[in-house]
Amino acid sequence: MGFSANDQKQGPSDFSSQTGRAVLKLREMLLRGDFQPGERVSELPMVARLGVSRTPIRLALDRLAHEGLLEVWPTGGFVVRAFTLTDIYDAIEMRGVLEGTAARLAAERLQDPSELDGLLKMQEELDRVMPLSSDSVPNIDSFAQYLDLNESFHSTLVDLAKSPMLRSAVARVVSLPFASPSATVFARLKLPKAKELLTVAHEHHSAIMDAIVKRQGTRAEGLAREHACLALRNLEAVLADKEVLSTVPGGMLIRMPSVSGVA
Repeated sequence: MGFSANDQKQGPSDFSSQTGRAVLKLREMLLRGDFQPGERVSELPMVARLGVSRTPIRLALDRLAHEGLLEVWPTGGFVVRAFTLTDIYDAIEMRGVLEGTAARLAAERLQDPSELDGLLKMQEELDRVMPLSSDSVPNIDSFAQYLDLNESFHSTLVDLAKSPMLRSAVARVVSLPFASPSATVFARLKLPKAKELLTVAHEHHSAIMDAIVKRQGTRAEGLAREHACLALRNLEAVLADKEVLSTVPGGMLIRMPSVSGVA
């Protein structure tokens, strides 16, 4: 791997921060649809576009290829990956398996109820920012907070499993389009039965915590897997509405079937 004269003037911390920024920006561009599936992504144009030196760009592209958003081109460089519906369904299914395992391990490895304080606080905040009574309408401003809290809830659940190996596996899966816990939550607002699905999801959170508190590992695992299945219901509804699909990060990377109907 070669280094430019500018690269040689920078220390390891400079590379680390530049690479981190490049990864975040490139991932955002890919999920936003700035590149088409199959499009070549080269280092030099990205250097000019992002204002980052060549080595951090190369490392960022390697990282995104490892995550699965890019593919290594046989003759060198990278191309944007296209995802089939099977890829998306499998990613969501895998997240459910991993988060189910996390919930079971959290119940089995819980040593003190105080370890759940963070999770309980998040649930209380979710109650506050997202009223779900039959006559309430979700507020867009508070919904941004809901998205952050929802992501934190799932992340904390995985932390409670006390398994670095599991956390690494989850991080790999949720980096893929539609696989993260909040990937289709915002789109859910624009779909029929939006409040119904939000209410079910909220109830799942409480039930998962209850199972962990009671050290009911099998129950916690089943609930967490069922909770992930809500994402599949969301996905099916999103795919049926092209306008909504266009608002979901990563939607432009999905290769839709040429015939009508989704198996």
